[in-house]
Amino acid sequence: MNSGLTPGGGSITIRRAVARDAKRLTRLVRGSRSYEGPYAPMVAGYRVGPDYIETHRVFVAVAADEQHSPVLGFYSLVLAPPELDLLFVADAAQGRGIGRLLVAHMKSEARAAELDRVLVVSHPPAEGFYRTAGAVRTGTAPANPPAVVWDRPRFEFLIPPATATAPGGGSGG
Repeated sequence: MNSGLTPGGGSITIRRAVARDAKRLTRLVRGSRSYEGPYAPMVAGYRVGPDYIETHRVFVAVAADEQHSPVLGFYSLVLAPPELDLLFVADAAQGRGIGRLLVAHMKSEARAAELDRVLVVSHPPAEGFYRTAGAVRTGTAPANPPAVVWDRPRFEFLIPPATATAPGGGSGG
């Protein structure tokens, strides 16, 4: 588990999702205000199932001090080919740094899996978030009707290798 503090002052734990999280993750995706209006068809029938959670690296952010706390956000890292498939922060939890915590955790997981980059096909309104989170724009994914009728920005997170530390941890001298 990873923990971090958000600007709102609460401690957040990031843990591996389990099958019983599936319904909560599905509700978070379908209820996202980012997918209202013209974007609604993309998530209308979307389902994060237990099989998806077991197949991919899915992690959830929850308040560290609450048992059975609501899911504040989650992400899914697909290893082959490397892609950040899903990243959602609950509407009520946005602006607290949870998205950045999830991205940092994803990068750590990608590094542990020896990935050097992770693709993101972004929801258009999330483009600014990915830019500020350090992703590099690499192009555009064309529309794929009927669910996705708009072009989407493509990004990559570059994953530098872990830095080795000298034996003894000192700087010498």
